[in-house]
Amino acid sequence: MDNREFQSIKQRFGIIGNSSKLMIAIRNAVLVAPTEISILITGESGSGKESFSKIIHQMSSRKHGEFIAVNCGAIPVGTIDSELFGHEKGAFTGATDSRKGYFEVTDGGTIFLDEIGEMPLGTQARLLRVLENNEFIRVGSSKTQKTNVRVVAATNVDLTEKIKQGKFREDLFYRLSGVHIIVPPLRERGDDIHLLFRKFASDFSEAYRTKPIALEEDAKEVLLRYRFPGNIRQLRNLVNQISVLETETRSISAEKLRSYLPKGSSSNLPALISSMSKVDLDSQGAGSNYSDRDLLYKILFDMRSEVTELKKIILSMLKRDGESDEELMEKHEDLFHNIDAEPKTSNGYQKNYSSQSEDFKRSNSYLLNPVTEEENPYENEKIEDITHREEEESLSLQDKEKELIIKALKKHNNRRKYAADELGISQRTLYRKIKQYDIGE
Repeated sequence: MDNREFQSIKQRFGIIGNSSKLMIAIRNAVLVAPTEISILITGESGSGKESFSKIIHQMSSRKHGEFIAVNCGAIPVGTIDSELFGHEKGAFTGATDSRKGYFEVTDGGTIFLDEIGEMPLGTQARLLRVLENNEFIRVGSSKTQKTNVRVVAATNVDLTEKIKQGKFREDLFYRLSGVHIIVPPLRERGDDIHLLFRKFASDFSEAYRTKPIALEEDAKEVLLRYRFPGNIRQLRNLVNQISVLETETRSISAEKLRSYLPKGSSSNLPALISSMSKVDLDSQGAGSNYSDRDLLYKILFDMRSEVTELKKIILSMLKRDGESDEELMEKHEDLFHNIDAEPKTSNGYQKNYSSQSEDFKRSNSYLLNPVTEEENPYENEKIEDITHREEEESLSLQDKEKELIIKALKKHNNRRKYAADELGISQRTLYRKIKQYDIGE
């Protein structure tokens, strides 16, 4: 197909846009239209799937027959069989007359089954029989009837997942998807977003007899960056809203446009990053180079910091005149054990974290153990090897552990808080070790 044919088809069916993905979808619809192959159209809600079903019908030999669009998700489970295949008089309560179903009415035409993934399993079995044998049975009847209907189905869900969940028949899926047409979401269509904006603005200006709204250059950038989860339907509603409410000026700035966009919906970042309120990632120089593992470690260290703050608050609430922090922590050891539970592995967060990129470590040096190799007064001994030891560990390490604790206490003049920081362990653990090894003041 050349460009002239594409433009003719788009004009005929009211399709706006020039993106490559859109052109591929149109091309596939035109090529498959003259055949009798069943077609499955997939795309997000509001992306314009029904327009492609109309292209297929109007460019086929069935264009003079009936075309009916049915939303399978909007029909109650109890009546969908009657709607599609018809029923006999007295087939169920309220069936006072016989009624033709859509497959009978559209004989020789096309039926568009939108949201096919919402169709009940029982109805799926009936539909499969229509596709394979061109026959159906009315509800309440035993007589088989023939029909010559082309089925075009559409869905905005992953049918393969539905199959795994047992909610969609696998044989029906393969029977429907003779040809698969993918309608791209609006966010993947680039400058088509602005073209559609102008088209809708023009339409609404004619309807309301006002001057059409127009976007300033900075507002265009905002529009193109927005993800539009509701696709074309959402964009149409947005233009309609602005056209009605902006009576003072018809030139829309970026600030004004943002006021109409849903708050918190325009970001492409995952929820994990957007939820981190304590650190501005960009300000740390890492930006988009953060890996998932980096972010996990960052969150873990933030949590550790918050636990420390919680301990301070509890200590201030429990403190009485003359009592030191050490005495309080010894008195309420069970409470602080629950708050400050430590990992049971010797290769804790710090050891794993040190294997991350040098850039990340430089930009987040405050997260690392303050005791570095240069500052370590214990020659080649690694502090992290003793940071989280439990009592059940090998006895061969106890002498070295006791020696390091004594040296740390001596270095800091028996100030336990600083000794614990030097060793990279909590004060609670240090108090327990002092008692365990009977280390005197």
